[in-house]
Amino acid sequence: MTRILGISGSLRAQSYNTSLLKEAQRLAGQDVEFEAATLHGIPLYDGDVEAAGMPAAVEALKAQVIAADGVLLVSPEYNNGVPGVFKNAIDWLSRPPADSEKVFKGRPFAVIGASPGGFGTILAQAAWLPVLRTLGAQQWAGGRLMLSRANQAFDKDGTLLDERTREQLRAFVAGFAEFARKAR
Repeated sequence: MTRILGISGSLRAQSYNTSLLKEAQRLAGQDVEFEAATLHGIPLYDGDVEAAGMPAAVEALKAQVIAADGVLLVSPEYNNGVPGVFKNAIDWLSRPPADSEKVFKGRPFAVIGASPGGFGTILAQAAWLPVLRTLGAQQWAGGRLMLSRANQAFDKDGTLLDERTREQLRAFVAGFAEFARKAR
């Protein structure tokens, strides 16, 4: 059984990226244990807060990452880049520096995303590369999924409407799970 942790990089209740994450979780194969997480409760990074003790929400997310064979970042694109709230969470997960290695070093990571724009999340996904490289994560480059026009891709309950997109997502999750299985 391969354990995948998917993290939505949006806090919005009706987030396209959280909907995409839930669809990925639903479409994961029977040999994949797929857990979904959000960034709710993670404060803005502050070294003084870190010195006083790691916030419980950070410790909980860190434990989920460490328990996973692979991590799927489901990232929106804000102003052609990585959303601040998502980068903030990754910064927290890299603290203290002694923990960064057990959280990121060699751990398989992949990035997908959804956007109402016509280019999907291509620039945000590219912006994640140097961050993941710096942290020593093993970036899976075996597939890409950048859902454009996400405002038309889901029904009111957050279910993907297009079967071809569902198949692309299913194949992406299966490919990443296989990569994570072999890497760990």
